[in-house]
Amino acid sequence: MRRYRPNWLEVDLAAVEHNAAVLAGIAAPASLCAVVKADGYGHGAAGTARAALAGGAACLAVALVEEGLALREAGIAAPVLLLSEPSPEGIEAAVAAGLTPTLYTAGGVAAASRAAALAAATGPVAVQLKVDTGMHRVGADPDQLTGLVAAVAASPRLRLEAIWSHLAVADRPEDATTAEQLRRLLALRRDLAARSIDVPAVHLANTAGALAHPPTRLDLVRCGIALYGYAPGHEVGPLLAAELARVGAEPLRPVLAWKAKVTLVREYPAGERLSYGRVKPLAKRCLVATVPLGYADGVSRGYFAAGGAVLIGGRRCPLVGQVTMDQLLVACSLRSGVREGDEAVLIGPQG
Repeated sequence: MRRYRPNWLEVDLAAVEHNAAVLAGIAAPASLCAVVKADGYGHGAAGTARAALAGGAACLAVALVEEGLALREAGIAAPVLLLSEPSPEGIEAAVAAGLTPTLYTAGGVAAASRAAALAAATGPVAVQLKVDTGMHRVGADPDQLTGLVAAVAASPRLRLEAIWSHLAVADRPEDATTAEQLRRLLALRRDLAARSIDVPAVHLANTAGALAHPPTRLDLVRCGIALYGYAPGHEVGPLLAAELARVGAEPLRPVLAWKAKVTLVREYPAGERLSYGRVKPLAKRCLVATVPLGYADGVSRGYFAAGGAVLIGGRRCPLVGQVTMDQLLVACSLRSGVREGDEAVLIGPQG
């Protein structure tokens, strides 16, 4: 379908590749797993996956079987980890497509073994076991892990690839929970080793863990938000800067820009009130530009009250009325020379 409304997103895949290379360098010798769930955090899963792999990611991770199948349909053959245990039907589809299921129930292990038999795989199907060390979302109880490992080992159709867990508060560097989660996971690995059970890999770190808690990097780090150019929280920002300096890398680059073209420009006197509710008078005479973006597109209704702005001509132009469903009104200087067709930037740089 042709688009006539002048607004668009720009996704910089070269920035994804750069960010993956930076994160791989920070994580080394651990490997980088690029998290491309939720359609690559909204940036397009196939494109971001290819760029991350080109930048040095060893594998990919998604939340849903459907997301993994979409990567396969796009021709991406790299290892893809499913971050949650699918339904039995989902496990069957995942195994058939060469995806790596995460399992954390006895039923899941049994379903994976059946799926491997149906797929008639030439060798054992790789699976990973997730254990709950404190996030309390999904994962096996720690005291169930040995039994699940034994169940995987008892199936000639399955091969244990890794055990892993997920950090709950890694974006708060001073919180002791992260260290406790790491202690629990390493204790489980030692317990398995004492039983002569070999675990090929163990992973725990998300983006915040990889940047703020180096001991959590272990064999693999799973990076999502940083892949798209952002630190996961203000407290992690300074630690990211320190890691960049340590490895001699350039800063992460934001991947997404959100832009539109001005559709109308009108001049209004000081004191005039605009948009729904006529909430606030103009402080001075100005040009008011209409930008075709609104809350239906994802601009928060609270953006006006929060002092939101767009960039036009390399200058901040504040909102001067409530966000409507598909349009914004912004104030520009009388000397700005703003005209219909000028570029407006809601997210991203300009000049």
